[in-house]
Amino acid sequence: MLSALDRRHTVAPPGYSRWLIPPAALAIHLCIGQVYATSVYKNSLIAHFDASQTAIGVIFSIAIVMLGLSAAVAGTWVERNGPRKAMFVSACFWAAGFLVGAVGIATDQLWLLYVGYGLLGGIGLGIGYISPVSTLIKWFPDRPGLATGLAIMGFGGGAMVASPLSRQLLSLYDSGYDPDAVAGATASGTAMVWLFVTLGVGYFVIMMFGVANVRVPAADWRPAGFEPARTTARPMVTTASVSAANAVRTRQFWLLWVVLFCNVTAGIGILEQASPMIQDFFREEGASAVSVAAAGGFVGLLSLFNMGGRFVWSSASDMIGRKPVYVLYLGVGMVLYLLLALFGQVATALFVLLACVIVSFYGGGFATMPAYLRDLFGTYQVGAIHGRVLTAWSAAGVAGPLIINGFLDAKGAPGTLTAAGYRPALLTMVGVLAVGFVANLLVRPVPERFHEPTPVGSGGVQGGIAR
Repeated sequence: MLSALDRRHTVAPPGYSRWLIPPAALAIHLCIGQVYATSVYKNSLIAHFDASQTAIGVIFSIAIVMLGLSAAVAGTWVERNGPRKAMFVSACFWAAGFLVGAVGIATDQLWLLYVGYGLLGGIGLGIGYISPVSTLIKWFPDRPGLATGLAIMGFGGGAMVASPLSRQLLSLYDSGYDPDAVAGATASGTAMVWLFVTLGVGYFVIMMFGVANVRVPAADWRPAGFEPARTTARPMVTTASVSAANAVRTRQFWLLWVVLFCNVTAGIGILEQASPMIQDFFREEGASAVSVAAAGGFVGLLSLFNMGGRFVWSSASDMIGRKPVYVLYLGVGMVLYLLLALFGQVATALFVLLACVIVSFYGGGFATMPAYLRDLFGTYQVGAIHGRVLTAWSAAGVAGPLIINGFLDAKGAPGTLTAAGYRPALLTMVGVLAVGFVANLLVRPVPERFHEPTPVGSGGVQGGIAR
């Protein structure tokens, strides 16, 4: 049965519709996108373990760091073994993370949550994140931005499904838990155990749908009417192939690493502090004009723009090019951050508009990066290269909150801050985006000395350029 996971058994037969691949990718990304919904049960974990916010927040940090590290380390293995085996391994690690975490909650052993959801779950995150992306790029050589946007949109939308689902499950397993009626309500340890078990088993089943339906194209396959010469005639799009080992030796790789790091660092500056931020911006004499419920709605709206930006902006990059769209993300992003810092407190509608567009650029930056890598390095080992670039996400996941929280801690205690307290942090983000903007302008085609000596067939054992 396990031999069915081998790459040679996943080559699509003639006539197989490539539009069956995005649902398989979404099945993976919608599940692992749950990592953005951990705040739903954070207070319950704090109460159960009698721990600090930092001690519980470390769980999320470990998961994000492991996402980047596992994607970097396992990227070449994913390319060599194919998407089906990689997605299966991802499902096993992701489900195991929840189940080991459930044991940790049941036995009051916080370190098991670190090992389970943080370490094991983080490995599942990294492998699951990259495995559908390189496959979609091979199926959609004519529209790689749209393809990657379809998949990575699911990661951004995973929290929109997981947040209400988790609340409903906690209410089911603990009749005394009603987050809508009681501010700061916490669920019992037993309810948390069953939540983790349910999510672990449920997500494994859904991810198996993706495992069963994913395919790689045959070596000689190409979309009807697709002319590779028409695509590769564009600036910054190569017909050559670059291995992952060679890619990390190029200046282009590290410039894109800086681009992603800066874009993510700035976006996390909004997302990580979204709910208290909108309340603080409109605080006068200690009271905020924005209610807790309205702030929660703002967070949901940001999630929607995060998800939509991943699809809309990455699809637009197919028409205007990857480099120009990153000029948009970073250049316009600088202007928006400056406006937010100086005028965000003028009107709630203006604040929400600026924040939503900024977060859409954050999501678009994630979704466009695989297509940018494909343009520069070819499809050969693009998944492995993407995995290495994702270490920028891990670094930004630490740097972004540190920058924002460092400035805010120096300005005052939570609940007392105003718009002026955020201004130094937001202006710092303008500088961060400026660094990424310059790095993007410096990107040039990869020199020929880094190219593979001979073309490698698309969808074959090594998965080279599309023909």
